Amino acid sequence: MIESNGLFMKKVLIFGAGGFVGKYLSEEMINHGYVVEGSDMQKTDNILDAVGFFPCNILDTEKVAALIQERQPDYIVNLAAISSVGASWNMPAMTMSVNVVGALNILEAAKKLQKMPEIMFIGSSEEYVPSSSATSEDTELNANNPYGISKMTQEKFAEMYRQRYGMRIYYVRPFNHTGIGQRDSFVLPSFCRQAAEIESSGKPGTIHVGNLEAKRDFSDVRDIVRAYRLILESGNYGTVYNVGSGKAYSLKDILNHIIAFNNQKIDVVVDEDKYRPIDTPLVLCDYHKIKSELGWEPQYSIFDTLKEMYQYYLQQSKKNK
Repeated sequence: MIESNGLFMKKVLIFGAGGFVGKYLSEEMINHGYVVEGSDMQKTDNILDAVGFFPCNILDTEKVAALIQERQPDYIVNLAAISSVGASWNMPAMTMSVNVVGALNILEAAKKLQKMPEIMFIGSSEEYVPSSSATSEDTELNANNPYGISKMTQEKFAEMYRQRYGMRIYYVRPFNHTGIGQRDSFVLPSFCRQAAEIESSGKPGTIHVGNLEAKRDFSDVRDIVRAYRLILESGNYGTVYNVGSGKAYSLKDILNHIIAFNNQKIDVVVDEDKYRPIDTPLVLCDYHKIKSELGWEPQYSIFDTLKEMYQYYLQQSKKNK
């Protein structure tokens, strides 16, 4: 805790601060009076100037311990992860290492401090069994892909450390989220980038896609990080919260919405190489608990977010000409 102008400001240490969500969470916490420090493998453009940066590999047990001991944060948020389901199929062992062993390194380091920090771990809707209706926190957990299995395992360790060592550990299961800055290996940035490049080219083009029938609950990343802050501030460290928009749209409808931004003709080609080995038909969030207990609900429409992302890629494409 740091004193500033007679006020004590709580310190947040974010692992994975150099990633897509890290930038938005840092901004959210700074705007609400926190001192933010960040760690990642290396410094990226996502590290805000106001964030103190400390390089660290989350799999380096000794460095993680030394960093937490040195910085003595009030809160730790772990965003460092293999976060793509598709990538997890290609490297299941690395997914388990980063998502589980990395979390254990943080837990082991934090429990040794005289004043243990409060910790937030980020789970996923991929932990749940497939469902034909909205998924609540009471839905059975039984992931069907390496990423989801790694998150289930992380959650079990968090629960064990909470019970055995009395640690204040928050756990959240966010559904899909996106925004400017997400890697275009994810589906919505990929659609927006391809469409914007075709528009910028001034001639017709083709977008390559995978399974368009899947229905997904997408949120704006700014809504997601606001939920993270509210959960940390709630003190409800024994409660797991879902975070999502409560609306699901097919990827086909989303793609058609993006294509409508264009003046150029776009052909859509289905590429079976883009299909996942197992793909859940519907993912839809029931966010009743966080709404009723913390007053959180979405403030952004995913269609407004898509327009922002498309405009961003259009500007980037024009700059690169």
